Amino acid sequence: MTEQYVLDLHRLDETQIAVGGGKGAHLGGLSRIEGVRVPAGFCVTTDAFRRILAEAPSIGERLDQLSRLNPDDRPAIRALSATIRRTIEETAIPDDLAAAIRHALAGLGEQAAYAVRSSATAEDLPTASFAGQQDTYLNVVGPASVLEHVSRCWASLFTERAVTYRQRNGIDHRAVHMAVVVQRMVFPHAAGVLFTADPVTGNRKVATVDASFGLGEALVSGLVNPDVFRVRDGGIVARTVAVKQRAVHALPGGGTRDVTVDPRRQEQPALTDAQVVRLVQLGRRIEAHFGRPQDIEWCLVDGDFQIVQSRPITTLFPIPAAARDGENHVYLSVGHQQMMTDPMKPLGISVWQLTAMAPMHEAGGRLFVDATRNLASPASRAGFLEMVGRSDPLTRDALETVLGRDDFVRSLLDRDDFVRSLADAGPGRPPAAGPPAPIETDPAIVAELIARSQASVAALRRDIRTKTGPELFDFLLEAFQEHKRVLGDPLSMQAIMAGMQATWWLNDQLQEWLGEKNAADTLTLSAPDNVTSEMGLALLDVADVIRPHPEVVAFLHGVEDEAFLEELPKLPGGTEARNAIEAYLDRYGMRCVGEIDITRPRWSERPLTLVPLILDNVRNFAPGAAAQRFAQGRRKAQEKEQDVLARLRALPDGERKAAETKRMIDRVRTFIGYREYPKYGIVSRYFVYKQALLHEAERLVRADVLAEREDIFYLTFQELHDAVRANSVDDRLIQQRKEAFRSYHALTPPRVLTSDGEAVTGAYRRDDVPAGALVGLPVSVGTVEGRARVILDLTEAEIEAGDILVTAYTDPSWSPLFVAVAGLVTEVGGLMTHGAVIAREYGLPAVVGVPDATRLIRDGQRIRVHGADGYVEILS
Repeated sequence: MTEQYVLDLHRLDETQIAVGGGKGAHLGGLSRIEGVRVPAGFCVTTDAFRRILAEAPSIGERLDQLSRLNPDDRPAIRALSATIRRTIEETAIPDDLAAAIRHALAGLGEQAAYAVRSSATAEDLPTASFAGQQDTYLNVVGPASVLEHVSRCWASLFTERAVTYRQRNGIDHRAVHMAVVVQRMVFPHAAGVLFTADPVTGNRKVATVDASFGLGEALVSGLVNPDVFRVRDGGIVARTVAVKQRAVHALPGGGTRDVTVDPRRQEQPALTDAQVVRLVQLGRRIEAHFGRPQDIEWCLVDGDFQIVQSRPITTLFPIPAAARDGENHVYLSVGHQQMMTDPMKPLGISVWQLTAMAPMHEAGGRLFVDATRNLASPASRAGFLEMVGRSDPLTRDALETVLGRDDFVRSLLDRDDFVRSLADAGPGRPPAAGPPAPIETDPAIVAELIARSQASVAALRRDIRTKTGPELFDFLLEAFQEHKRVLGDPLSMQAIMAGMQATWWLNDQLQEWLGEKNAADTLTLSAPDNVTSEMGLALLDVADVIRPHPEVVAFLHGVEDEAFLEELPKLPGGTEARNAIEAYLDRYGMRCVGEIDITRPRWSERPLTLVPLILDNVRNFAPGAAAQRFAQGRRKAQEKEQDVLARLRALPDGERKAAETKRMIDRVRTFIGYREYPKYGIVSRYFVYKQALLHEAERLVRADVLAEREDIFYLTFQELHDAVRANSVDDRLIQQRKEAFRSYHALTPPRVLTSDGEAVTGAYRRDDVPAGALVGLPVSVGTVEGRARVILDLTEAEIEAGDILVTAYTDPSWSPLFVAVAGLVTEVGGLMTHGAVIAREYGLPAVVGVPDATRLIRDGQRIRVHGADGYVEILS
């Protein structure tokens, strides 16, 4: 019975987390690496912890109570978790378990000092480190004290912080167990932490060493500033030597205390350069063993390093698999272009890859495009940077930062080499030729393009109805080619570019000639054929139908069931309300937040999402608001056009300038609205694909192949195809994918990511804004002051007239909310992304691309948005 409770560390490895917890398993793995010294010790296994829980009174009942608490109810969590800890600590360790621990101590030397460390099964994992949530005790002297501290480690599984973390991450308290590692105490000359990848930038080729005198507790507790060394390619590239006035030392009778460092040593480095390089080499060996970058705690004892802990660095953004070819690559975030930086599920990623016009690479549940060849070609680099910069200056600045580093992006000076490199890039990559040829300013072109798209979607709906099983997947692969044909229609690309180029021309020329910033923002108000802005106005019309019926309004205020549409006809005016909502869903129900991910629930699937927006419109607007707002915008645009043309005619060569400007105004108003239609066509097709795939999922559920139909979201398209053919699914794979997807939510995708793993952050580099202002990209003119409404979930929006929306990003699904706000601030966005286009369409002052806006601006604060100058002031 002894061995199930106590195991020597050498008997564990990293695969045995369920037995030894994360720390114990990793220490066991470390002890097996040649040349790595780990202090001798043993692990009190999770079997011992489970036995203690079984003997502790009322623990099961209290765990049930704990699981029902809201993670934001801190007082209740604090009180209940304290009770659980106290119960565990007061539960006597059974005699046979205590004997097993004493026996293991005798093997190490009973009079020795020990480090007693918590080792939870949900700790030091590749997807979540749980670092610092449980307890470690240093310089524990004697068997009785070790047993006492083992109990404390068990209890530390239920610290308030650990409990809250698990509840926020959906981790069952009963599914996590605690082992305890007991090791001989080491008394180091110096100690610290080695990160085998830069923890700030993510660069996998740069290691960082933090070092100080004495025990590493001085660093962990923040008692001292450490020496910091940065190492790349076997050499130190930067060092900062701190003044180290304090250190933590062990006391002879047990415990630790902080002491004053000898003044003669305070400015000396804790490690020599040679020791730093040797430590990093050791770290690379550990990293290679575990297969991922590591956060390593080390001690320097008698001139040699001992490793007391190693865990994965879970905060690093993953690198696309394609980057493992040994070449340098620069990746751009697709999510920042598409205004959806949340992680996508595997089915969503694979469908987007199969329908995209360029190769896309997955990392961290996000998609990236490889921009290396555009940057490497002198012929395309300038134009590419110009295009990127017009959309998002932060991305351009990040790219220029990478280009400023010698030889990271090799210049393809030879034209033949460049042509060959484009051919090697594979099918679907945009051609190296310049922008599409210009087209005539003819509204009939837009009408034709919309008709083509509608016909293609109608044919898809008709033809897919009879397809099922493997035949469905063969059909979808053909449909994806039609999808790309429609998306890549040269005439469509010409129309999109015509609107964008006319916008840029007007802004550039009118600023030069008249000194007016972003004049196109007003000139494009209420432009025709903008399906996304029409969507927001159409919801105002739905509110007009509902507003006269107080019983319907009252019913909608209390509705919680997605089946509410079936109940509406029972109320006076309910039939009209249902018909209005269903008509809206017929046209726009394929949309949703994060709509580029086919797995996201659409409005037609969850119409309840629209109810808060409809009620806001009922409360905040008068009847006929949609038509009035559209007419008002068109009138402002006409007045702006007349004003601009009159002022131009008064200038030297004014008639020519006015004539050119008039042509560009007509051009931008003809084509800028169409900018939104291709995305509408994409999501229309996506909804058809999704409905067909869910029908297949329902068949798999009925056949007991799947537990629930949404499990298909965690398979790629090809994996789902294989599952349908074989009538079999790997349940473990689905569970692993679910766990990985949860972990991806904690990662922040970078705008620019290199193959070294470095997340490159751009800057605006402006000095023309007031002190303390938040800088962003100006995308819609005007200045507005109002209450900030920081909203991260569209379903939780409660807007009053005059509010300013502050959020992380907005895709087209947010446009119905735009009609109710007075201004817009987002963390992500560019000049021609959807939020910016619709803000201009509705005449909302807007600043996008404001880093950390949702953190720096608190909900309810009063702010002022400067839409023409690109900054936000916090007023109170």
